[in-house]
Amino acid sequence: MVNINKDKGLRKDNTSEKKRIVKKTEKNPLKIKLSSDKDDKRKARRDFFSDKASGRKRRESSTERSDRPSYTDDRKKSDFGRERSDRPFYSDDSRKKKFVRKEETERPVRKRKRNATAESEILSEIVNQRRKEGRGSERKPKILSLQWSEERGPIRLNKYIANAGICSRREADTLIEAGAVKVNGVVVTELGTKVMPTDEVRYEDKILQREKPVYILLNKPKDYITTTDDEFDRKNVMMLIEGACPQRVYPIGRLDRNTTGLLLFTNDGELAKKLMHPKYGVRKIYHVELDRKVELSDFEKIVEGIELNDGKIVPDEVAYVGESRNEIGITIHSGKNRVVRRIFEQLGYNVEKLDRVSYAGLTKKDLPRGHWRFLKQEEINILKMST
Repeated sequence: MVNINKDKGLRKDNTSEKKRIVKKTEKNPLKIKLSSDKDDKRKARRDFFSDKASGRKRRESSTERSDRPSYTDDRKKSDFGRERSDRPFYSDDSRKKKFVRKEETERPVRKRKRNATAESEILSEIVNQRRKEGRGSERKPKILSLQWSEERGPIRLNKYIANAGICSRREADTLIEAGAVKVNGVVVTELGTKVMPTDEVRYEDKILQREKPVYILLNKPKDYITTTDDEFDRKNVMMLIEGACPQRVYPIGRLDRNTTGLLLFTNDGELAKKLMHPKYGVRKIYHVELDRKVELSDFEKIVEGIELNDGKIVPDEVAYVGESRNEIGITIHSGKNRVVRRIFEQLGYNVEKLDRVSYAGLTKKDLPRGHWRFLKQEEINILKMST
């Protein structure tokens, strides 16, 4: 049914007719307030979003709460609170259980060691004692030494000759084939012959004695020539190491009279030949002091290589020493005579000082000019491994 409002001439539906609700307020408990369904929806929506923004949980009405099932009603109340469920209680496993001896199997039971505690104490005392003495777990690993040792068994004849300081093993094979070696008065020409240390071995009617290899490093001063014997009785390098050892040693390579630096002596003929052979490329470092500055163009020529009378020489490394540019550091592996001096003389420079500061990895650290020292075993091993 539709009613017409005479004042405004509007049509109004009865379905949206306002309800009369009596609402008590603080000021007027009997005040009548009119509200519609739309107002209730707006208020509910406003309350919902205000609660959501503030983080408050929406409180359910009593009717809503009553619809939800209550699980507490189904539980049985006990005198001591919550009743234990059927789930196993794991702390019960920690309780002591009665020991039940199992039936013995066919496998025999391993007997326990007697007095194991006493034995462990004794072992610990032994370990502690060895640690104090420098043995046991703190003992340093044993290094295999290449040093000569007295051999009781037979050795090859070429090794015997090489150990005597005559020549290398390969050269000894040549002497054996030529019939120049005698063993106990009999000429031996067969390679691979073995001799005992007590046998008498002769070469050129001289008895060869197996000598302990000796390695001496000398910091050679100026005005000494590198030779074992000089007919003019000039000062030679053998005078500087006189009395160093009973064995007869020889210098490896040469340093001219005006050149100073490192020079190695040994009676190990095989190692000496390898150190002097260009195939192994033993490096030597020289400190060169010249009469004037080295031009950059000449420096580049040295780096690229200098053509000498006996072939082209290409240094391994070249560098200026200091800011004066009249001092050069040069690394070279060539063993040709006076090769460093000839390189700079080819370019018109005069070498005032020439010092060999390193030879095959050995340096003159803590070795004053004119003094010598024996090589350490580690240094000997490095020399042998490098060749």
